[in-house]
Amino acid sequence: MSTPVVQAASEQERGGRRPTAWRLLMNNRLAAAGFFVLATIIVVALLAPILPLHDPNVTSPADRLLPVFSEGHPLGTDHLGRDVLARLVWGTRVSLVVGVSAALLAAFTGSLIGLVAGYMGGRADNLMMRGIDMLMAFPYILLALAIVAVLGPGLLNALYAIAVVNIPFFARNVRGITLGLSHREFVDAARLSGKSHLSIVLTEILPNVLPVIVITMSTTVGWMILETAGLSFLGLGAQPPQADLGSMLGQGRSLLFTAPMISVIPGVMVFLIVMSINLFGDGIRDVLDPRLRAGTLSRPMAVTRLDRKEVPELDETARRSALAVRELETGFEGVDGIEMAVKRVSFTLRTGECLGLVGESGSGKSVTALSLLRLVASPPGTITGGAVAIGGRDVFALPEAEIASLRGGKMAYIFQDPLTTLHPLFTIGEQIAEAVRAHQPVSRRKAHEKAVELLRSVRIPDPEQRAKSYPHQLSGGQRQRVGIAMALANDPDIIVADEPTTALDVTVQAEILQLLQVLRRERGLALLFITHDFGVVAEICDRVAVMRHGEIVEEGETRDVLGSPRHPYTRRLIACVPRPGQGSAFLDAIRAMPAETEGAGIA
Repeated sequence: MSTPVVQAASEQERGGRRPTAWRLLMNNRLAAAGFFVLATIIVVALLAPILPLHDPNVTSPADRLLPVFSEGHPLGTDHLGRDVLARLVWGTRVSLVVGVSAALLAAFTGSLIGLVAGYMGGRADNLMMRGIDMLMAFPYILLALAIVAVLGPGLLNALYAIAVVNIPFFARNVRGITLGLSHREFVDAARLSGKSHLSIVLTEILPNVLPVIVITMSTTVGWMILETAGLSFLGLGAQPPQADLGSMLGQGRSLLFTAPMISVIPGVMVFLIVMSINLFGDGIRDVLDPRLRAGTLSRPMAVTRLDRKEVPELDETARRSALAVRELETGFEGVDGIEMAVKRVSFTLRTGECLGLVGESGSGKSVTALSLLRLVASPPGTITGGAVAIGGRDVFALPEAEIASLRGGKMAYIFQDPLTTLHPLFTIGEQIAEAVRAHQPVSRRKAHEKAVELLRSVRIPDPEQRAKSYPHQLSGGQRQRVGIAMALANDPDIIVADEPTTALDVTVQAEILQLLQVLRRERGLALLFITHDFGVVAEICDRVAVMRHGEIVEEGETRDVLGSPRHPYTRRLIACVPRPGQGSAFLDAIRAMPAETEGAGIA
């Protein structure tokens, strides 16, 4: 690895600092627009007492219904000669105060109910949530009207009504999150440490629920302002001479055809407030949730996004090989652009050969494997360069339908944790049969028969019965064998095994490795084996490629690389493998090794 490449990697690592919440918010243009519009409205409303405005309640019949841009009245006057601009500013102030106050009251009460119900469970949960269900049984507007009818018209009563009808929304959201958190391991650990229930709720659960409460508030305060305006529009909120946006709309209703601006102006203000709050709320949600701002919860594309600046030529060796990778580059979109995870990786895998791809966690091994068939999630993943040849064809140049036919057909994957890749609601036999039918036009009965045959081929005892089992009913070793059976379902030419023995005990590990070796010899499979275990590499791999920081720093025959490593990183990795009888001298030997030099490369 040359010095410029290492220096560039180091500069990128130094530049990958965590972006601030403000910068993340400003990168979302709609959220930023909503923030600035809302901030402008709030500032003007707060400055209403010191702004050079007319008295909003002073009538002047001689100046009634003046048009917009009249002298002394920029937005005209209403049917009583009152200045529309002054009433708009003061009315916006009132509407904001009432809407935000109702949101805070509903959030506090509803969140408190949700926290207690979700944490306590049992009868307390049933009693509280049945009460919430009774509130939700009524249409919320009708319930708000009924509350105001009982309490009497008035802005304060409208505030109470809007808060009450929105309590169930907060209570249900918070209760659902709390119910899941109350059974988590860190809460159990807090109980075992002797913490009181109140302390657990305040220090363990509330910090995890708080982002949900904030997001819920940001998305509902706009609707509460709209609901308050609706009650005032019906004459149940603000009472004359006090003005809010809803009462202004109601008073301008009779003048809609003769003086439409009397209604249009407060209507536009309501629209601006509600839209800006909703857009700003979306931005807050993205800032608080790192998965959303990274794009991992967005709708994924069928294949990884491709943005190749250059397409390398495929030589004759690449065309004859089972798998050839040339100058592959894959990155992930971030705030500062694309952060590279795989950098100009090249290797070749021949038919019947096993290539070990080794390196520490985070070195880019799995991203490399997923990039081969464009399986890296987009967003945020992007393939920015290189080529992958399977059977002499550039995979990246194929249409999506052909790439989908290669997945599980020509090339198959064995993943690290089969419990997370197997569907919990379908039996093992159904899932293997589905993999068969995805590529072969066979009946369900034939597919099931082949599933049982595949289970038998991977040495699972009583395969007919195991085919009826669900993933959770099998041991870790059996689930891993099921993953291998699914990979073999369509007789692939290439198998990518991504650390398939990491979570298994030593005995089961040896059985899985032996099984892979037998299947490779019997079927002539090309095997790309991803691991960080040099013992496994020495046992099954013909060649090995060592990966660090997204780059292959050394490649060669397994015997040569393990016997006489040329790169300092490889030497340190091998030195980390303990030898029997070495004792404490194992750590001393590692500390005594010279540190890697930035410019070190392959001799």
